[in-house]
Amino acid sequence: MKIAIPNKGRLKDPVLQFLYSVGVKGNFSDDRALIIPTNWEGVQLVMVRTEDIPSIVESGASEIGITGHDYVLESNADVEELIKLDFGKSKIVLAVPVSWNIDRVEEIKHEIRIATKYYNIAKQYLEKKNLKAKIVKISGAAEVMPSLGAADAIIDVMSTGTTLKLHGLKPIDVILESSAVVIANRNWVKSEEADKINLLLTMMKGALMARNKKMVFMNVPDDKLDKVISSLPAMLSPTLSKLARSDAWEVITVVDEDLLPEVIAKVKANGAMDIVVVDIEKVVK
Repeated sequence: MKIAIPNKGRLKDPVLQFLYSVGVKGNFSDDRALIIPTNWEGVQLVMVRTEDIPSIVESGASEIGITGHDYVLESNADVEELIKLDFGKSKIVLAVPVSWNIDRVEEIKHEIRIATKYYNIAKQYLEKKNLKAKIVKISGAAEVMPSLGAADAIIDVMSTGTTLKLHGLKPIDVILESSAVVIANRNWVKSEEADKINLLLTMMKGALMARNKKMVFMNVPDDKLDKVISSLPAMLSPTLSKLARSDAWEVITVVDEDLLPEVIAKVKANGAMDIVVVDIEKVVK
């Protein structure tokens, strides 16, 4: 089974880190290698351009891939988005020079030139907005094109907006929001690798569910148990184990990391002792 992943760019490192959290580790014996074996028997990583991944997966050259939702839309590839990931978040925006002193796309009254690598997304957007514009298709940095005189405005990806500001541009419309996604060939369920793909998807979902969650262990005296349990969040309900030779219980639960300080304060005030917090690798349902 082959997994197509970015060979460079802003998604490369987050994708590798995510796969590592899933348990898939590439054996990078040579940084120049394009096909990398992994610690999973029969599973290889295919290192390719992020924008090429949808077409590669559609063709069946790789059973699954991880790329940006924006590249899936741009490619028009017939693939299935299986999992939306929690990284690689960005927006595709229409940005114009600050000197235009406009805030909405409706204020553009004349025909303009728009530089973008998202030709199909731009074309659909311009038709929807009934905006007269010539698309200048590029493959490199779009934000420099207005200052070079090659275009009047751009349609490009924006993460923080800092790069746009540095080039005297500002976004006036969000075309779409994107994040990294796991994609597969439409026929993957009928493939010989279906069982292996299903297992990988299960592990991916488990790793995502474990993000920002902590396992909390605590000892609670018998007479304090009801009060402590009432103040605990849990995926279903806390796990209880009677402690040997003691009128106390071990209580185990899962807590969102953001709620952890509040939960610890409550259970401690309600009588919990010996509180231990540990990381969770995966939550498989």
